[in-house]
Amino acid sequence: MKTYKLNRITVIVAAAVGAAGLGFALYAPASTAADDKKADAPKPALTVSTATPQAARLPIKLSANGNVAAWQEAVIGSESNGLRLTEVRVNVGDQVRAGQVLAVFSADSVQADLAQARAALLEAEANAAEAGANAARARSLQTTGALSAQQISQYLTAEQTANARIASARAALATQQLRLRYTQVLAPDSGVISARAATVGAVVGAGTELFRMIRQGRLEWRAEVTASELLNLKPGTSALVKAANGSTLTGKVRTIAPTVDPQTRNALVYVDLPASDAKDAPFKAGMFASGQFELGVSAAMTVPQQAIAVRDGFSYVFRLNSDQRVSQVKVRAGRRLADRIEILDGIQANTPVVISGAGFLNDGDLVRNVAASASASAPAAPRTK
Repeated sequence: MKTYKLNRITVIVAAAVGAAGLGFALYAPASTAADDKKADAPKPALTVSTATPQAARLPIKLSANGNVAAWQEAVIGSESNGLRLTEVRVNVGDQVRAGQVLAVFSADSVQADLAQARAALLEAEANAAEAGANAARARSLQTTGALSAQQISQYLTAEQTANARIASARAALATQQLRLRYTQVLAPDSGVISARAATVGAVVGAGTELFRMIRQGRLEWRAEVTASELLNLKPGTSALVKAANGSTLTGKVRTIAPTVDPQTRNALVYVDLPASDAKDAPFKAGMFASGQFELGVSAAMTVPQQAIAVRDGFSYVFRLNSDQRVSQVKVRAGRRLADRIEILDGIQANTPVVISGAGFLNDGDLVRNVAASASASAPAAPRTK
């Protein structure tokens, strides 16, 4: 009897264990498959924000290079011959005004010649007075027959000769007065002294260069442009000029050269630069400068600068597809305005492109798209797979 009860209990326990094993066999694989499927689901590589290109009006600019030069450079030379230079009153970089004395020559010999010329004039005037009196008496006696016709003619001729000698003496005096004025070298115009060759004590000849001066302190940018670009330029066009030291000035086109260099096929465009204090002027004659001519504005399609990914020397954007994956698209970038770049071709105006995180993406990556404001508050970073 005890043996029967024991076998019955054993059978019941075995049945319960079998039922539990069957249940585990039926339900455990299903749960494991769901977990495996969830684990195998692809995860977004990055959280990004997207936007479509925007229409804008961008300035049209023409870039060029050239040299800064003086608008006009005056050569100031000596007009005296064989005089010693006693004083030099200006140096390189000095601002001068028209008529200012720049240098002085010794005037001792000129003063002596001037005094002699004045004395010669007084002598000529005295002789002319005597000759005039004789001629007057001869005229009064002409009808009386007291003097012969020959004598009367001699007195009249002497009067004319004396008057001619007065004119000659006055001309000689004017010459010496002019030589005296030439002992002072005057500035022909206002401007800046750019070079000095005058040396105190030197005896120079007429025509010797003493100074060079930038007239009125005006500089110009001589930009070189190709012949095909000349049609876009005209007098009055604005230009932003940047020197090698980083200084910038805004000038205007004064004129365009009438010829093109047959070697380089470039033409010169003369751009007037605004005048400034010579000592603190950001531009100096002889400097190399680059610049851009402002030719107007035109319509353009732009994207933010951070949407452009530069790889292997080419520009790309990432287009967001309907399956939330991105495609790498090659584009051609154009003009730049602040933080936006013009797209010349490669995408359409309604194409959604990735703005934030474009530099971390690859072609075909799965992304999670969020609003631009949300992505702006937290910088994008690649997620670990």
